[in-house]
Amino acid sequence: MTTHDAPPTTAPGATTVREPAAGPGQPFVRRLWRGRPEDPRWARPALLVLLAATLLLYLYGLGASGYANSFYSAAVQAGSTSWKAFFFGSLDAGNAITVDKPPAALWPMALSVRLFGLNSWAILAPEVLMGVATVAVVYAAVRRRFSPVAGLVAGTVLALTPVAALMFRFNNPDALLALLMSAACYLVVRALEDGRTKWLVWAGTAVGFAFLAKTLQAFLILPALAVVYAVCAPVPLRKRFAQLAAATLALVVSGGWWVAVVELWPASSRPYIGGSQHNSFLELTFGYNGLGRLNGEETGSVGGGGGARGGGMWGETGWDRMFDSEIGGQISWLLPTALILLAAGLVATRGARRTSVTRASFLVWGGSLLTTMVVFSYMAGIFHQYYTVALAPYLAAVTGMGAGLLWERRREGWAAVTLAASLVAAAAWGYVLLHRTPDYLPWLRWLVLVGGLVAALGLVFVGRLTRRLALATAAVGLVAALAGPAAYTLSTVRQGHTGSIVTAGPAGASMMGGRGGGPGGPGGGRAWEGMPGQGQRNQQNQQGQQNQQGGPGGQGNGFPGGGFPGGTPGQNQQNGTPRNGTQPNGNGFPGAGRTREGGMGGVGGLLNGASVPAEARKLLEQDAGDYTWAAASIGSQNAASYQLATGEAVMAIGGFNGTDPSPTLAQFKKYVADGRIHYFIAGGGMGGGNGTASRISSWVQSTFTKVTVGSATFYDLTRKADD
Repeated sequence: MTTHDAPPTTAPGATTVREPAAGPGQPFVRRLWRGRPEDPRWARPALLVLLAATLLLYLYGLGASGYANSFYSAAVQAGSTSWKAFFFGSLDAGNAITVDKPPAALWPMALSVRLFGLNSWAILAPEVLMGVATVAVVYAAVRRRFSPVAGLVAGTVLALTPVAALMFRFNNPDALLALLMSAACYLVVRALEDGRTKWLVWAGTAVGFAFLAKTLQAFLILPALAVVYAVCAPVPLRKRFAQLAAATLALVVSGGWWVAVVELWPASSRPYIGGSQHNSFLELTFGYNGLGRLNGEETGSVGGGGGARGGGMWGETGWDRMFDSEIGGQISWLLPTALILLAAGLVATRGARRTSVTRASFLVWGGSLLTTMVVFSYMAGIFHQYYTVALAPYLAAVTGMGAGLLWERRREGWAAVTLAASLVAAAAWGYVLLHRTPDYLPWLRWLVLVGGLVAALGLVFVGRLTRRLALATAAVGLVAALAGPAAYTLSTVRQGHTGSIVTAGPAGASMMGGRGGGPGGPGGGRAWEGMPGQGQRNQQNQQGQQNQQGGPGGQGNGFPGGGFPGGTPGQNQQNGTPRNGTQPNGNGFPGAGRTREGGMGGVGGLLNGASVPAEARKLLEQDAGDYTWAAASIGSQNAASYQLATGEAVMAIGGFNGTDPSPTLAQFKKYVADGRIHYFIAGGGMGGGNGTASRISSWVQSTFTKVTVGSATFYDLTRKADD
């Protein structure tokens, strides 16, 4: 039985070609082009072509996304001008409040902006490079234990996963998280090969830095990694536990140094920790960004899920969540195939010895896939479709490993049948997903289904075919399996993506809150009603007009500054396109329309940036150097829009949702008395009817002079209303 406990020397079916080793004495270009001496000559050039193609694909039309998520772009802009803001991840250079995540994901972008200036490419190009690096890591992991062909399959699957193409071109923390998680899995497999402590310590370091990208999500795969190493490592049991302890220490140091600095830093001289209710990063980690995401009890959030099989604001939970109409088109194209191949890989290695690295590779990558998928499927708190990019590297690696192993053993009847079954699953599920968007390339679903079934039939008998015919059959099957996700990926890169909630694929590909077979299917749109074609836009327009009346300062619904977030007095978000490129949103909550790429437009200024008229920019820029903050606004997205438009610091009262108790009314009054804030921008985030943000808004509107510039309304905090 083949156990792959030593790396293979050639790809399955390839002709062995021996050349002089491209060792240290060889020119760098030759070593780069030739790669490993045991590889066939085409292997390294094929990898370089894959990486170059991924780079070009992800760079295509990158500038169309503008500032992408203006929440993070504002923090990047602040970090590019203030090292203190850089370190803490402050939303503004005045260091009033941080984003609701640790800052590691912001650091590469902020350094890029320092070098190249504030623009879309400087912000997003580092994310693209992380995507290419992740493809390279997945290839390297699969190629070491299987073959170059298997590595290329894994890398291609990852590059063409729609949600990966989305998030490796976007400025959320998920790109860095995916890269570091992939590196951690790779390093654990390296440690399993020879039992050397350094690989495990580096894996712990990678997870620690991933924690500084997206807190506890980085820990989802730790149980799988630790158990696999404890059981399968080729060293005595006592040493295994000592090595795991060393890796844990590396994790704590690499992820905890920043936390320790923040917690020990005097709160009076650092920014408020956004997303927390008591100015504590530990509270943020274990509350809003931790257990709250699992049980839906997120203090300060806009709402959670509905528990197991429940239907909350963030969609239904349950074992099939990754396949429903909300998530399926983002990640699940090859998920049934990967699960089949994972089971096949474990069956194929069931007789191997305890230290089999081949079996351990399936357990590391497959265990990471399963644990992350289960948590995502049942978490009742805030959940967005793009979170599933975390699954993409694991899914791609399992697919490449399983396909490579079964292809090597294709002359065994069970392996050929299983390989065919995995292709049938890919073709059938691809047909289902494409059928959910019936107006999008209607011919493609039939091509995927028929091509996949024909190739699967050939794979049943692949052990009896000639080498050329077998390779042709495999190529047809691979094209059929990847045609659907590739089409969605191309649709994704052809469009700009802005706002806080974005999705991959064509419009209608991701319907929040349902398990139906297509847009508007059973349950589709139960939580998010404002979808195209659902007749909600007129209702939103009417609601937006109603929201401008009543409430604090005459704004309505108890939300400071104007009804639902994003509205300013006398102005709906429908009046003009936000500067970052989103389409008009409407003020209905939560169904506030979509961004042009098919993502949720969201709750006006809560989930998307606001439109900033040229006159307003000119007003805020005037004498801005005399103030710590040119203006203050409720909610981070509204503040971020004005900050990015002017380049001046804008205070986000209440953080992202407007619900953080910072600054207090007393603190805000002192800032105003000290002459540190020039204007208050009407409108903004949610805040809450009786919260700190609402009290600040009421005090400002009753105390200071209103200034209307075009369609925007401000309050001049240097001029009392009775002056």
